[in-house]
Amino acid sequence: MTLPNGFTVTLDRGTRVLDDGGALLGGQPTRLLRLTPRARAMLAGRSLCVRDAASAFLADRLLANGMANPQLTALADPALAGESAPLYTYVIPVRDRPGQLGRLLACIPSGSPVIVVDDASLAPERVAGVAAAHGARLLTLPVNVGPAGARNAGLRQVTTSHVVFVDSDIVLPAETVPALMRHFADPSVAMAVPRITALTADSAGGWISRYEHARSSLDLGTHPASVRPGSPVSWVPSACLVAHVGTLLDIGGFDESLRVGEDVDLCWRLTESGRRIRYEPAVQAAHEHRAHVVDWFRRKADYGTGAHPLAVRHPRDTATAVLAPWSAALVVTVAAQRRWSLPVAAALWTTATLRVARALDGTAHPLREAARLTGGGAVNALAQGGALLTRHWWPATAAGCLVSRRVRRAAAVAAVADVALEYRSRSTGGLGPLRYAVARRLDDLAYGTGVWLSAVRGRSTAALRPRIVVRARRPGSC
Repeated sequence: MTLPNGFTVTLDRGTRVLDDGGALLGGQPTRLLRLTPRARAMLAGRSLCVRDAASAFLADRLLANGMANPQLTALADPALAGESAPLYTYVIPVRDRPGQLGRLLACIPSGSPVIVVDDASLAPERVAGVAAAHGARLLTLPVNVGPAGARNAGLRQVTTSHVVFVDSDIVLPAETVPALMRHFADPSVAMAVPRITALTADSAGGWISRYEHARSSLDLGTHPASVRPGSPVSWVPSACLVAHVGTLLDIGGFDESLRVGEDVDLCWRLTESGRRIRYEPAVQAAHEHRAHVVDWFRRKADYGTGAHPLAVRHPRDTATAVLAPWSAALVVTVAAQRRWSLPVAAALWTTATLRVARALDGTAHPLREAARLTGGGAVNALAQGGALLTRHWWPATAAGCLVSRRVRRAAAVAAVADVALEYRSRSTGGLGPLRYAVARRLDDLAYGTGVWLSAVRGRSTAALRPRIVVRARRPGSC
């Protein structure tokens, strides 16, 4: 399978062009890709348009390494390819919520194939009435099987090449699905997902509603990305997605034994099978977030309970933190809060910088690029260490605070630092710093509670353990 002519990719914002185009540095994990003169000539600034087999090979390699993203506006629109039959079917799992279902169905173009899967509603006649009013096919399940089972039931009825899974609490703009379908011009793409935003940005809403607008777990940011474990976008939510039907059926669809985390599991099984997933924030789907504190807190805790089942299924991909040996040692050194902590941390960073510089030998400024990489790695490691204290390990942190001044100091710094950095760098939905900080800590408290509950139920610490990764940075060439 090769990329078609005209397919255009743009270098990811994290990819650096070195030596006047002679090498690229970036990707997930970070790597150095040296370019031959012929490959260098294919790049027009930071873009590459596929024109022949050689440029298709280079574009595919950049995509595979996470060094570039497809240029959405340059991708072919499958609706213009002369197809007369529908390309995709909407599958909507629902349990009650007829009002939200009607709102969603009103967004879907008339004549589109739609399957509403009623997952054992308490008032099934209301769901049936809404589905009939909008001309949707209704599939009624006799017992409640959960979102994963309901989606699979609908998937088995789909006869089009692609399926659009969309939850009933979504409002779907008309341009979202057609835009996502463009990504399937890459034959390796199995799934494409839009940015999930808040249904309303009303600043007069409750403080939890405003916090969710600013920092929803479903909103993965403004930058396009390849979805893969261990990357900045390691999973995507199943609230709205477009997928290739045959590929989903090949891997067995969603894992019906999972009531939460089924979307994470699906993403990771797709990437394990060698297929690509694209996160495309240029188009969006609006989600009706929970606005009441108790419901919101319970849902955040539910997300956490998926940690142990995921750790069992994907032990290499599920970790509370992912650190290189030197950055793990740096976090421990700083957390020790001894007189020797800063000198030893500086020595660790310097040693790591020199090692990376050796791997970049042959580029114009290896030491400068290495210092940039390890500096970012140090900041990221300290941020992950802070998240361990305030989020994943908070019960242990709370116990430690009772007996140790150093633990209290580390927890206080971590709790204040992440809020201060976030409050300056993102929209906060009109929340003041105090309310934002309280919501942020409640968010961590809820999720961490769910993680610990899952660990206790599973009688395992797998969901609580960080992972130390040794990666050899070997330059490639193309």
